[in-house]
Amino acid sequence: MFSFLNRGAGPRVERIAANEAVARSAAGEIIIIDVREQAEVAASGKAQGALHVPLMTLAMRCDPRSPECLPELDPAKPVALYCASGGRSHRAGEMLISMGYAEVYNIGGLYDWHAAGGAITR
Repeated sequence: MFSFLNRGAGPRVERIAANEAVARSAAGEIIIIDVREQAEVAASGKAQGALHVPLMTLAMRCDPRSPECLPELDPAKPVALYCASGGRSHRAGEMLISMGYAEVYNIGGLYDWHAAGGAITR
């Protein structure tokens, strides 16, 4: 009834500094996911090492119960997402939490990644 009172309980999408995401990705400590559409990735590239999972396919490709779930993903491992500005990646993070992912971060946009020294691949 008063579910708004429980907002602080359980995992939630946290903001991660882009430079921390770049460093943790380089160390193999975090999985990076680009949730933008294919046309956006084609136009600007994606973060080096990132998995490309458009938001519309997230439920199919990231849910551990789905036969289409990417083998690189594990709900016990940290995940950081980005999009163009951070809105879609936040929504995607909420979806991952509902699927059982325990440590989910929002980098913001691809620009944040690049500005922090993260490499872009095309």
